[in-house]
Amino acid sequence: MTRRITRRFLLISAAAISAFGAQPIAHASAADSIKVGVVAPMSGPNARYGAFSMRGAELAVKDINDAGGINGQKIELFNADSQGTPVEGVSATRRLIDQDGVSFVIGDVSSSVTLAMQPVAEDAEVLLLNAASSNPKITYQAGVGGFKWTFRNYPTDENRALVVAKYAAEQRGFTKFAVLSVDSDYGRSAITFTKKYLPDFKGEILSEDYYKEGEVDFRSVLAKIRDNGAQAIILYGLADTTPIIARQMLELGLAGKVTLIGNGEFNTEKTIKSAPKAMEGAVEAAAWLPQYDSPASKAFVEKFNATYKEAPNNHAYVHWDTVNLLAQAIKEAGTSDKEKVREALSKIKYTSPVGEVTFDDHNQARLPMILLQIEDGKPSIKGAYTAEIQYPAN
Repeated sequence: MTRRITRRFLLISAAAISAFGAQPIAHASAADSIKVGVVAPMSGPNARYGAFSMRGAELAVKDINDAGGINGQKIELFNADSQGTPVEGVSATRRLIDQDGVSFVIGDVSSSVTLAMQPVAEDAEVLLLNAASSNPKITYQAGVGGFKWTFRNYPTDENRALVVAKYAAEQRGFTKFAVLSVDSDYGRSAITFTKKYLPDFKGEILSEDYYKEGEVDFRSVLAKIRDNGAQAIILYGLADTTPIIARQMLELGLAGKVTLIGNGEFNTEKTIKSAPKAMEGAVEAAAWLPQYDSPASKAFVEKFNATYKEAPNNHAYVHWDTVNLLAQAIKEAGTSDKEKVREALSKIKYTSPVGEVTFDDHNQARLPMILLQIEDGKPSIKGAYTAEIQYPAN
């Protein structure tokens, strides 16, 4: 259901969404406002992500409005519940456009929902600015790919695979790899993209294996990896599985000799403690982390904590950042006219808390990813790294 955000709604949502409700935001009158909608899962299994997304967006809107708005206009924020499903996401987007009259939509957390939203935004000529879903197809079919009204301010699975491969080769000197990844669209596509770029870094894959959700015995695969001379295991997998793999690496003598790289919540205390020697040196890429040491990032974390009495997660940050990105595009356009804002966004140079953001011709943000490496049993941020996607010919 689409709702205009009011004090009453916020109080109700605070009770309904496990204490993740939002703070009230002052609105200008509709005639003077810039109407922005957020499509996110506010109910269902991903409601926690949606609640953090709204909090981040609301915090940005409040700061912008308190400072006088943009070009004399205040932002009026609306939300619509996608429930994390494409059908509901499409309905939510249409309600925001047809009933609430929004000119700009931010959403969704789920890639499948965002993919379904793209043609709706295109038909309505409403700017769809994605902040949190990672399927590369969203970008491949945006900009020169067809959907000129879709932009994404978030790294794709391809970005992540490229940045990790680049760092592993250039900073760690790895050239021989083994694959042990989850048998899912995410796990397999990450390896497909890794293979696309490894030759650029003179890397080769010596073995390739995938595991099913719930699998717990990796000893035979790890023994093969131990014997084939791989320097690193490329793992894009499930958070609960990483500690099991790490412990079995220790059993089979791989700890300290073969390094994990990819993404599988390597940086959590639980994972590191499961087998510290096996996790030492592990490399992982993230869109953003609360520990990132930049003045703007630390200021956001402090303000979010002070406002909501809770630390922000990635979804809170990326929605806060995307509202600020949109605000700068509107300011640079000198108007909230959709077409002029779209043009301004395509040319923007936006300074985010992790570095400068520009857009390529597929309307994909060229934005840094944060590289983590486990050192002395703790995640160490090695810096923010960028890499250019190589698109297939249209």
